[in-house]
Amino acid sequence: MPLKADLDAIDWKILRELQDEGRMTNVELSRRVGISAPPCLRRVKRLEDSGIIRGYRALLNSPALGLDVVAFCLVGLHHHAEVELKAFADRTRLWPIVRQAWMVSGDSDFLLHCVASDLATFQAFVIEDLTSTPNVDTVRTALTIRQVKDEGVVAIGDRA
Repeated sequence: MPLKADLDAIDWKILRELQDEGRMTNVELSRRVGISAPPCLRRVKRLEDSGIIRGYRALLNSPALGLDVVAFCLVGLHHHAEVELKAFADRTRLWPIVRQAWMVSGDSDFLLHCVASDLATFQAFVIEDLTSTPNVDTVRTALTIRQVKDEGVVAIGDRA
């Protein structure tokens, strides 16, 4: 599959390094990718301006913050008109317990990644909020046991 962006080996190295450690200084980044600081900064700015780098976040330790329950919800809707799909997608943005949401194909219409302080809080969300939402037909939940992998969102591999 062809790339949608014109990236060279240095760009790929920059993306790999920033995805692994987004808070490093430009000087450190330039050292790691093998170019001087000014062109490195220009490249990062170009990657940001083009939307390839969407932003920077701190990765928080949920259990250390008292958020011990991670679950996924597969949601099926009664009606699938664009306006109905958009309405549900908009609703997911209002629920703090939903950390990520995807519209999916197959037996369900949406996949929700949820994080809650405890099982009772998650159950209340599912019963009181999610299943009572207009147009929701089915909700299947999966509680996680433990996370076994936590990598950056994009597998960059050895493109560089």
